[in-house]
Amino acid sequence: MHPEDVPEKTRHEFREQKIIQGDNMASDGSKTMTELCEQVNPPILLEIEIEMKTRRARPFGEMPIEAQNEMRRVQDSWSAAGEKRALVWLAARTPSSISPDHLTALGLAAQFGAGACYALAAWSRYWLLGVIACLALNWLGDSLDGTLARARQRLRPRYGFYLDHMVDSFGALALMGGLAWSGYMHPWIAMGLLVAFLMLSIQTYLATYTLGEFRLSFWRFGPTELRILLAVGNLALLWKPMFHFLGGEYRLFDVGGAIGLAGMGLMLMVFTIENTGRLYREERITQ
Repeated sequence: MHPEDVPEKTRHEFREQKIIQGDNMASDGSKTMTELCEQVNPPILLEIEIEMKTRRARPFGEMPIEAQNEMRRVQDSWSAAGEKRALVWLAARTPSSISPDHLTALGLAAQFGAGACYALAAWSRYWLLGVIACLALNWLGDSLDGTLARARQRLRPRYGFYLDHMVDSFGALALMGGLAWSGYMHPWIAMGLLVAFLMLSIQTYLATYTLGEFRLSFWRFGPTELRILLAVGNLALLWKPMFHFLGGEYRLFDVGGAIGLAGMGLMLMVFTIENTGRLYREERITQ
């Protein structure tokens, strides 16, 4: 609802309240920033207050579908095109008894399973094959749930967005915890990767809120590419878990983890600077 659409009586009541508040401020010795702004430009704050009260009276779920779907999904990873075709094919053939929530639960259970297999690999490296199987199941559950909801026109945007990313966070914690326990990666590197993942996630969520742009991949790398790299790394661990370089011997996943950590840190800095500059230009204050 636009401020001009508010009944004149309501606008008049708001103005009377502002006048009363202004009289009260005149008698006070100190002024808050809001009170100072009210004195400088009362009509602006009046319109903001009307808009906020209108929003509270009209929850997100009751807003038009067009307003809810303004968010733009950015998925330009190497596998995006082929993956989309595969997911649409799978969604069309998924039994009606299987819901998107079932797939979300499968993705979470599979990622916890991958973490458990990494921990068990401390006693037998063949558990690394179990990690690969769990990564495949995680891809199926984590990628197909949203596609299935869209194919069936059973969208719940806020619920799906919140649940999916909380599941990803808990899953990342389980995966990195298992890696830290496995002995194939130093715990500090595993912890650094977890922090970097969560920081990139925070950056993504903030960009989604402020820019209306939900980025699923960074520099052509998305979750599917990371799963593939991790699966290939597991096969390499079965063959040669140590890496020799300049006369030194290092754990293969320590080297790979350090490279991944540096790359994620660079992504975080670049996209933070880029989005900050973009928001600064879009909300430039005119003198």
